[in-house]
Amino acid sequence: MTAPSNATYSMVNPGRRGCLRLASGLLIASLTGCGFELRRPTTMPFRTVQLSGFRPNSPLEIELRRDINATGSTLVVDSAAQAEVIFEALSDRREHSVVGSSAAGQVRNLNLRLLFKFRMRTAAGRELIPATELLLARDMSYTETAALAKEQEEEAIFRAMQSDIVMQVIRRLSASPAP
Repeated sequence: MTAPSNATYSMVNPGRRGCLRLASGLLIASLTGCGFELRRPTTMPFRTVQLSGFRPNSPLEIELRRDINATGSTLVVDSAAQAEVIFEALSDRREHSVVGSSAAGQVRNLNLRLLFKFRMRTAAGRELIPATELLLARDMSYTETAALAKEQEEEAIFRAMQSDIVMQVIRRLSASPAP
């Protein structure tokens, strides 16, 4: 007796194939009916922007510049003469403070804060976004026996907070009035 060919084992039951088609069709129909839509790139109501007021080699400015240029609809320029709007950084501060310590005076908990204050105006001076302050705070445990690791953790938390600030700024810029 010969073994059956592989073709008979790989066939799907014709009744089951119909059920699979029906289920996939219902899934597609339910997704289109619920308003599901992929996220689109952010668009801004202006074509060019100048970033000013940042300290030299500011990581916040670098990330903001990259994200604005990635929109495809807006370009960061270097001179105010080329810009439709001017985005001014008024304050960019990182702070950490001790919020908990042991009975022996050893630090146990830190509070990390990132403060960013900005405004946006047209090249002619009309204010589009008044002075706005964004503040993020995170708590972090601290152990002196792992000081180097905790320093790296603190830097990672500040980078994550910076990315959150940049995303908030991008959302505010895209919702700003046209120049």
